[in-house]
Amino acid sequence: MKARLLFVFLLAATPAFAVLPSEQLADPKLEARARAISTELRCVVCQNQTIDDSDAELAHDLRVLLRQRLKAGDTDRQAIAFIVNRYGDYVLLKPPFEAETLLLWLGPLLVLLAGGTGVVFYLRRRGGAAMPAITADEQARLDRLLKEDTP
Repeated sequence: MKARLLFVFLLAATPAFAVLPSEQLADPKLEARARAISTELRCVVCQNQTIDDSDAELAHDLRVLLRQRLKAGDTDRQAIAFIVNRYGDYVLLKPPFEAETLLLWLGPLLVLLAGGTGVVFYLRRRGGAAMPAITADEQARLDRLLKEDTP
């Protein structure tokens, strides 16, 4: 009984694929190619999901478009290039390292460096603040207190 319950929970925890049966190609080889290519394409609405994982309308359109290109005889590269020409490099989960995508690749590092620099300046300014100078009367009183405290 426990094994069955565990199996049900594991099934529920698997990712739900958004590919509808009506989208799937009749040819299993073409469908396998479409699924493989779909893992490389980002849903531009959801941003961190592949087009296979997304329920967004645009992801549905991209899945249909991809399958149309494959049925028309495009190679994998041609189908990807067609979609990239329409939607830009951002549609790729791993965009190429080029001048146009430099910010995509280096943006997180730049944000991290800017934050670290800000923390360093903050700590320097906070820790480097000098104690206010004490007056001669305060220094004399401090000396008397220290002499009284020592045995």
